[in-house]
Amino acid sequence: MDGVPALQEPLKKVLGPATAKVMAEHLGLHTVGDLLHHYPRRYEERGQLTHLADLPMDEHVTVVAQVADARLHSFASAKAPRGKGQRLEVTITDGSGRLQLVFFGNGVHKPHKELLPGTRALFAGKVSVFNRRLQLAHPAYELLRGDGDEAVESWAGALIPIYPATAKLESWKIGKAVQTVLPSAQEALDPLPDPLRAGRGLLPLPEALLKIHQPHTKADIADARARLKWDEAFVLQVALARRRHAETHLPAVPRVAGPDGLLAAFDDRLPFTLTEGQRKVSREIFDDLATPHPMHRLLQGEVGSGKTLVALRAMLAVVDAGGQAAMLAPTEVLAQQHHRSVTEMMGELAEGGTLGGAEHATKVVLLTGSMGAAARRRALLDLATGEAGIVIGTHALIEDKVRFHDLGLVVVDEQHRFGVEQRDALRGKGKQPPHLLVMTATPIPRTVAMTVFGDLETSVLDQLPAGRSPIASHVVPAADKPHFLARAWERVREEVETGHQAYVVCPRIGDEEDDPKKAGKKPAEGEEKRPPLAVLDVAGELGRGPLEGLKVEVLHGRMHPDDKDAVMRRFAAGETDVLVATTVIEVGVNVPNATAMVIMDADRFGVSQLHQLRGRVGRGSAPGLCLLVTEMPEASPARQRLNAVAATLDGFELSRIDLEQRREGDVLGQAQSGARSSLRVLAVIEDEEVIAEARAEAAAVVAADPELERLPGLRTALDALLDEEREQYLEKG
Repeated sequence: MDGVPALQEPLKKVLGPATAKVMAEHLGLHTVGDLLHHYPRRYEERGQLTHLADLPMDEHVTVVAQVADARLHSFASAKAPRGKGQRLEVTITDGSGRLQLVFFGNGVHKPHKELLPGTRALFAGKVSVFNRRLQLAHPAYELLRGDGDEAVESWAGALIPIYPATAKLESWKIGKAVQTVLPSAQEALDPLPDPLRAGRGLLPLPEALLKIHQPHTKADIADARARLKWDEAFVLQVALARRRHAETHLPAVPRVAGPDGLLAAFDDRLPFTLTEGQRKVSREIFDDLATPHPMHRLLQGEVGSGKTLVALRAMLAVVDAGGQAAMLAPTEVLAQQHHRSVTEMMGELAEGGTLGGAEHATKVVLLTGSMGAAARRRALLDLATGEAGIVIGTHALIEDKVRFHDLGLVVVDEQHRFGVEQRDALRGKGKQPPHLLVMTATPIPRTVAMTVFGDLETSVLDQLPAGRSPIASHVVPAADKPHFLARAWERVREEVETGHQAYVVCPRIGDEEDDPKKAGKKPAEGEEKRPPLAVLDVAGELGRGPLEGLKVEVLHGRMHPDDKDAVMRRFAAGETDVLVATTVIEVGVNVPNATAMVIMDADRFGVSQLHQLRGRVGRGSAPGLCLLVTEMPEASPARQRLNAVAATLDGFELSRIDLEQRREGDVLGQAQSGARSSLRVLAVIEDEEVIAEARAEAAAVVAADPELERLPGLRTALDALLDEEREQYLEKG
């Protein structure tokens, strides 16, 4: 017996159905192995107390403290009208602060007997406020004192694991369940190859599991965590390395541009020279396109670094080589914008098949869901015959009716907005797998790129083209200093008077989207008293108030596509002074004459999103201005976030700040599927070195043994990480 079944044993057989049900529903734990990998969040030392002084509101906490005082009160209530109601108030202390516990009704009897002054115990419950004091109502507790069976010495100095818990299952109950299954840890199969483990001085897996759940010293915890981090990093990198290995064995048609074809003609008509960064990234892409295996490349570039130009040159190279290229954009506004900018950049080179077309010209077609039937039929025909070398569209490109003559390259803009299935469906439209270029303007720290996009080779454009102007950013504290907001609108007027244009961005549209059920709901304690500002309201107020006399228009996602396009055209042509919009303008919208942006309720947006939005101004020769309006108080985390955005234009620096402020799971995100957010001890930002080393080791292991035949433990760990759904996710990429 190889011991695997012990860890695959269902928890209901070992712990009983009631506990197992709570573990499955609330913690996602189903087997003995799952529970062994549910690691403690932190450890308490008996004798060293947690700080009651900094308890978080509304969170489930576990504290170790001593009873200072306990009083039983009687009171009258609807249920006990004759003053027979009972309330037990217990004050506990840990030296740093005091906390009140309250028990009511029949629940007072047991704690009244047990929680005597001087008693030490573990307490768990949800922190709330009553009469302006922190309290735990009806907390669960576990006494910390030796009784007949358990000598006091065994408690002294021991490290108590505190587990991620839920209201239904306290930390120590999870701890007891772990103790029940801990003997099975001896049978855990080790995923790390012996030479790797020994070479890095890492503990064997059974020993690491024992030490993380039952440490005797802090060194035990550190050794166990170091080992378990390696497991997570290495198994995930092996999954990605196997996928890269498989991709390099798929066939693809090499696409090499001719010396004097469409690409050369396009380069000749460019009114500027490419930056060194654009040339370098283009070379990497052209080298990939020339191989007989599909390119899989992530192109990340700062807002305005010229990613679209680099992608267009790649598309032209493929058209030169007899293939077709498709660009997939997340919204209709963006697809239309890309189509406009590509046809403008190409000029007569985009007029293939027409009288005005140049010698090497091709056709560039747009395909979106809202096109009229006749235009759509024409576009589909151009794709099927190969007349159109380049197509730009939304997910309408993925529909069954769409047929390509010879799809050679797929460019995906803003990858995080597309489901894996959508990308996969588009890739399936080639006779052989097409080359894939994924673009994002969200700067991704190197570690996240290695973890989330670890199956893609990465190119980075970090140089801004000459002629891009600096953007000044300022926080406008509207509640503390209302005159700052008045000055912001004056600045917008000044920009318009000098012939420029401005954006005003709001978090909400403000029409029927508001849920009527929520409308009557009173905000809970600590919640916002007003809903986020809305485009339709703000546009009206500005037109009647501080921006009266200026041409103000609105743009949002629920407008008819033709109306959206008309608004964008008027704004691009300079006919509109101020565009009040939602985040539909976040990506790809390019109006060089727009120099100012005011972001209302800026605290409602993430750091990366604010950086994206800000990138819409300062795209011409005049300097840009971005004003971040907020009502949040100065000391709040939201204000600190906005101050960070105002302080730097470096997207990579901001993405690090963003990551540090968010939880790991958010970073790896739902869009990245389960395999990505299965990290328990690995911290993407802090453990950069481990991830980089694990990636190199994984590549070597997979190159030597792609099927992992000599590493059954690694194969088992991989199967656990990649259950069927995740396996498909990685397959599709």
